[in-house]
Amino acid sequence: MAGQRAIFLMTAILAMVAGAGRPSPALAQAANFHPCNAQPALPICQHGYGRRVAAMRWGAPREALDPDAAVKAPLITRDPAGEIGKLRSTTIFVEDMDRAEVLFARDADVVRPIASIVKLMTALVVVDARLPMDEMITIDASDVGVPSELPSRLAAGARLSRVDLLHLALASSENSAAHALGRTYPGGMTAFVEAMNARATVLGMNDSRFVEPIGLSNENVSSARDLARLVHAASRQPLIGEFTTDARYSVDGRTFHNTNMLVGRPRWDILASKTGTTREAGDCLVMMVRLGGRNLAMVLLNAQGMSGSRFGDAVRLRRVLDSRMAAN
Repeated sequence: MAGQRAIFLMTAILAMVAGAGRPSPALAQAANFHPCNAQPALPICQHGYGRRVAAMRWGAPREALDPDAAVKAPLITRDPAGEIGKLRSTTIFVEDMDRAEVLFARDADVVRPIASIVKLMTALVVVDARLPMDEMITIDASDVGVPSELPSRLAAGARLSRVDLLHLALASSENSAAHALGRTYPGGMTAFVEAMNARATVLGMNDSRFVEPIGLSNENVSSARDLARLVHAASRQPLIGEFTTDARYSVDGRTFHNTNMLVGRPRWDILASKTGTTREAGDCLVMMVRLGGRNLAMVLLNAQGMSGSRFGDAVRLRRVLDSRMAAN
């Protein structure tokens, strides 16, 4: 009996060691279980992004949504200063791009990782190249094998047109689609990355550097001021503006949804947008919006707090900006 108990204990210890990086399946099946509540020291649980990945992977309940990100959140305020105090993004920048007037700035020149905001530059390079949009591209193992914690929804061997891949990369931030666009660029991925950095230079994005078209690498960096230039340029390309503001898109028998929960809402005139999320970059959002007859670039980086805080911050900023415009 003692020998069996020793074997059992050793087996349990080995199982714990093997599963040290993830919650156990048994725990994941418990009522109201959230892996990061049970094991908060797990690396995956150190950021809101990791908590959401854990929720998706183990079927845990979703995080509570930032109330200001909700559909019925009010868009007016009598307390602009209070709204500013509630902003949860560490880096914020709002500029009227027609007047070159900065309306709000917080750490606008800090250079930091930008996650999938990179895909706006990916799209600009693809559109600039004037490649045949109806060309069929086969997704291969390198496209679906990018080191993301979120699985690709495209399978190796799937054939999609270049325009479909661009649509998926922008609206639903499909990593495999963005990788395939870079891989099939004339000259391959190296030439594609060179084109990304060359385009950044033309736009005057002096704080920016790109190393791949997806946004998973922390070496893709920029500042909020640079990203305002990027989203403005993207909004002037009709195809990019259309795809980034498409609430949902169906291709190959599947429906993909926009990662920006503000897209499609009434009273929001969004001209272009892109989200980005990694543990290091945090939750990010860039948009060109039409507000009070003005074309505004809105950049929110590294939002902290509850799920949807970047969208809540966009609502809070809109309240502040609306109140200022009404006072003028």
